[in-house]
Amino acid sequence: MGSEILNAMKISASGMRAQGTRLRVISENVANADTTGEAPGSEPYRRQTISFKNEMDKNLGVKTVSVNEIGQDMASDFKLKYNPDHPAADENGYVKMPNVNSIVEVMDMREAQRSYEANLGMIQQSKSMMMKTINLLGASQ
Repeated sequence: MGSEILNAMKISASGMRAQGTRLRVISENVANADTTGEAPGSEPYRRQTISFKNEMDKNLGVKTVSVNEIGQDMASDFKLKYNPDHPAADENGYVKMPNVNSIVEVMDMREAQRSYEANLGMIQQSKSMMMKTINLLGASQ
């Protein structure tokens, strides 16, 4: 029983690490939501994306989750904002703005936070079960 509880804790810990990285990526997106280029025609900040993968942990004999890739969102377009005084404005006065949607980032952050908390709850439950088992074993002697 002890090894199963430890495995559950290690699986949850891998989920927490992955969601922690996801929160960092989301934070970078939010922090750069207004980061434009510095010269006409230059690219603004491009939203980062994250993907996960299941990996078989051969030592544990279980699947864990890890970050597969931190990439860039190439599917969504940059928005144009009229600001002729900006150093990155084109000949028509438009500046390319990052493809970061703050509403999407907040929703992703809430989902990552909930997943992180669920994994933390699983670790706490596993720890509680382990402590109860130890107490039962100690009481029987």
